[in-house]
Amino acid sequence: MSKSFRSIAVILIALVIAASTYAFAAANTVDPSSAGDGYAAISGYTITNIHYTLAANPQNLASVSFTATGAAAPASVQVQVVNGGTWFPCSLTAGTWTCPITGVTVLQADRLTVVAAQ
Repeated sequence: MSKSFRSIAVILIALVIAASTYAFAAANTVDPSSAGDGYAAISGYTITNIHYTLAANPQNLASVSFTATGAAAPASVQVQVVNGGTWFPCSLTAGTWTCPITGVTVLQADRLTVVAAQ
């Protein structure tokens, strides 16, 4: 009899521990956030109204400006005007992104690559 009492006691203790663990896990809450996992298509931005400004020496670029439209406004934008060259940061003023460019001649400029991120 004592052996079966011990077996029943062990089973009851295991059930109490399992129920306590379940109740503790069910009480956990997670604050709402924008975190997540998954995938979605990158819609990108449409770059329009591109304008280059020449430096005092008209052989050099001083800046490039443009508008970037998409599903949401970008928070960070950079441009590259020479393939494999320097990335230049841009700033937003009145809906137009302006990117100061230094050390690049008009002849060196072979592309306009825009990277925009939210």
